Amino acid sequence: MNEENIDGTNGCSKVRTGTQNEAALLALMEKTGYNMVQENGQRKFGGPPPGWEGPPPPRGCEVFVGKIPRDMYEDELVPVFERAGKIYEFRLMMEFSGENRGYAFVMYTTKEEAQLAIRILNNYEIRPGKFIGVCVSLDNCRLFIGAIPKEKKKEEILDEMKKVTEGVVDVIVYPSATDKTKNRGFAFVEYESHRAAAMARRKLIPGTFQLWGHTIQVDWADPEKEVDEETMQRVKVLYVRNLMISTTEETIKAEFNKFKPGAVERVKKLRDYAFVHFFNREDAVAAMSVMNGKCIDGASIEVTLAKPVNKENTWRQHLNGQISPNSDNLIVFANKEESHPKTLGKPPTLPARLNGQHSPSPPEIERCTYPFFPGTKLTPISMYSLKSNHFNSAVMHLDYYCNKNNWAPPEYYLYSTTSQDGKVLLVYKIVIPAIANGSQSYFMPDKLCTTLEDAKELAAQFTLLHLDREHNLFSLDLCRRIWRK
Repeated sequence: MNEENIDGTNGCSKVRTGTQNEAALLALMEKTGYNMVQENGQRKFGGPPPGWEGPPPPRGCEVFVGKIPRDMYEDELVPVFERAGKIYEFRLMMEFSGENRGYAFVMYTTKEEAQLAIRILNNYEIRPGKFIGVCVSLDNCRLFIGAIPKEKKKEEILDEMKKVTEGVVDVIVYPSATDKTKNRGFAFVEYESHRAAAMARRKLIPGTFQLWGHTIQVDWADPEKEVDEETMQRVKVLYVRNLMISTTEETIKAEFNKFKPGAVERVKKLRDYAFVHFFNREDAVAAMSVMNGKCIDGASIEVTLAKPVNKENTWRQHLNGQISPNSDNLIVFANKEESHPKTLGKPPTLPARLNGQHSPSPPEIERCTYPFFPGTKLTPISMYSLKSNHFNSAVMHLDYYCNKNNWAPPEYYLYSTTSQDGKVLLVYKIVIPAIANGSQSYFMPDKLCTTLEDAKELAAQFTLLHLDREHNLFSLDLCRRIWRK
């Protein structure tokens, strides 16, 4: 590496910062034969490595590394990550001061090496008391487009997106749960590259862009969960989508048992999608090929293998480079596209269970207290005069929106059972009187709780996230806020 590149390694003429030093970096490059350059706030080691021929490694070969000590650099980090395999490129995010920004991206030459890095280096103690987090990193090429007219077909949406943005590859549209001739009011747009998707998002994001006279909502689609091949080879559960709401679990089980009687262990249906559990994986795979595209009660179904949750890989990446384990949500939906429309619901993720219970994640809303000085004037108000962002509880949200829609308050009915170890387990059934005569007369989650508060909050979340979008109960931002809790 020449002198100009040495100066460029940390954005200024300073090379020495804390434990980093010029000699250590030069020794690393001399030993490995890799080049090192800095551009756009990141320092790239390799990409490609010496002697590399052909295209870069495919998607799935890169991992995200967070919680890196700010005074740690490539001379210490690269040897650690080389334990998992050959590094194609190591990108360390840098501050102008010369410190790193606490996170990096490591691209390996194969997916297997990336998965091994996650297994052996996630929560690795890189310094005494300092543990790094490692998870899969994917370039997101997919945008979520909301507030699309529900009568628009896939072809119309695809043509329109190609007119207003470049690099469009495909559009994914799902039919409404209640009317298969309409879409759900949103779509996923796939672009040829992350850059093309980012440029499209930049053009559409201001919030004033319109399609067919409607102001659309634009955001990144949540990336699909990556599950290693070894885990997928053990899956014996099928995910079935695009069912009629009226289709029963008994009908689904009977249809999937037709190709081999007795092959289905059980069926769990939620609204217009279901999980079909088989006794044997071979039967599940055979049923998937036979049943995909078949009609049940007049609806053409889609069938895929369900993806198990990989808790080690489920992390939240923060802008400052720190990442934290993603706690189990209070309620986890099998197909999160139903509850959090930014998430592509295909293929799905199996619900994560901890003894049948889920614990609420820490709320993201900042909670502050302010001094109450004597003589401060207070004005009586109604909770219903507040905005939705004043509420941090699904129970309060549900009550608030029932009032805003001039509905009677939700009715809660408590039920209990006893677990095998003797614990009392609780669940609430919620009835919304204003819509009780519709297709769904009540809402009850399929999880039991050990405390009354958790049971009520769980039922309220379940109700909010499963009410038809036609009721216009809550905005996309509120959906996201509730889902993240």
